[in-house]
Amino acid sequence: MINTDRFYINGQWVTPSGTDCFAIVDPATEAVTGQLAMGNAEDAAAAVEAAHRAFDTWSTTSRDTRIELLTRLLERYNAGAEQMAELMTGEMGVASGFSRSAQIALGRAHLETAIRVLREFSFTEQRGATLLAKEPIGVCALITPWNWPMNQLVVKVAPALAAGCTMVVKPSEFSPYSALLFAQMVHDAGFPAGVFNLINGDGTVVGEALSRDPRVDMVSITGSTRAGIAVATAAAQTVKRVHQELGGKSANIIFADADFDRSVAAGVRASYLNCGQSCSAPTRMLVPRSMMERAARVAAQTADDIRVGMPQNEDVELGPVVNAKQYAHIQSLIESGIAEGATLAAGGTGRPEGLSKGYFVRPTVFADVTPEMRIAREEIFGPVLSIIPFDDEAHAIEIANDSPYGLAGYVQTNDPDKARRVAAKLRVGNVYINRAPWDANAPFGGYKQSGNGREHAEFGLGDYLELKAIAGY
Repeated sequence: MINTDRFYINGQWVTPSGTDCFAIVDPATEAVTGQLAMGNAEDAAAAVEAAHRAFDTWSTTSRDTRIELLTRLLERYNAGAEQMAELMTGEMGVASGFSRSAQIALGRAHLETAIRVLREFSFTEQRGATLLAKEPIGVCALITPWNWPMNQLVVKVAPALAAGCTMVVKPSEFSPYSALLFAQMVHDAGFPAGVFNLINGDGTVVGEALSRDPRVDMVSITGSTRAGIAVATAAAQTVKRVHQELGGKSANIIFADADFDRSVAAGVRASYLNCGQSCSAPTRMLVPRSMMERAARVAAQTADDIRVGMPQNEDVELGPVVNAKQYAHIQSLIESGIAEGATLAAGGTGRPEGLSKGYFVRPTVFADVTPEMRIAREEIFGPVLSIIPFDDEAHAIEIANDSPYGLAGYVQTNDPDKARRVAAKLRVGNVYINRAPWDANAPFGGYKQSGNGREHAEFGLGDYLELKAIAGY
């Protein structure tokens, strides 16, 4: 049973102090599937107090104790993976096959990586007469989004637990079922009361209260740039650490010497991954101007071949986007692309043929896009690709860097020197060359308005640690 009417505070499922609720909607059917209790400042304070009381004891537990508990959590996560995948399909509409193969898998990878890093990590280092000690930062508020429910939750929780921090998690109200199940897994693994706490609520109430609370030592948020700014503003009042993983508008530069058709087709599918609801999606495809027509043709054929439908069907590749607001936002941006003169090569407004309800979006490709168009500048967060022409290498780099975001970049070329040269000039936190795979051991984070700090492996663990220098003997 998923406790949508309870919060997990101090090792117990407790009744919220208020009565506000949020209707949980299945994005594929638009049917209400449950009512989620929404917290207030009083609930946030209670959760922070539990984490604050637990910190002194938990922060001094041994490495072996933390490894044992994280290993138990991993075992429970693996045992409940099928149920978790089904919950994510129902709450955010992700295709069931992708939910199992990617959504679940990434959460598992972060747990496994946290355990490995904790085994190997050096928390102290002697430098001459000075001892450098890395210590848990304290109480952490972890604010997570709806688009990758387990990836974004576990990538924060696992290193925070490994570091010896206590925490209050506020997941998105649009994907609550999976987060609540994860909280039960933490409980069943045997973590001490108060170490992990979870409350639901919206950002303007609970997120604000957590960010302002002086007992919170760090806030880590994954979300929109707007939300990241709001958290940083509230947190500034108590000068706490803020880690932000925010928006993106990543460029995928495909040079003429690449395996061109294959790279274009792969770029379309990569931009549609998770129905386009990924902050690092390569949604700006940059191609040589002379090859625009060819790129548009290949991209359109790829988009037209993608199967959109009810996410529980095994042959479906794309389900709906998460909610009505997001659907309307995507439709507005598709309309703007048409109005501003981009060539609509595939897709367009409205639902795909045969779907009369649900927040389904037609896989859309725009060609002949110019860098100043809205579809080239704003984060769409849906299955919409913009193809932009460039004249030469320097022009491609200029277009790629002409963005307020700097999360990821992609380069396709058969010239290794060119690939490294271009990668070095991209103002982004991650560069993927020739369809390189995701790596749980590589740091992840962005430049500019894509945020600050890094997640994954020892880089993520480091964000939950303070450095102390102890001089003398």
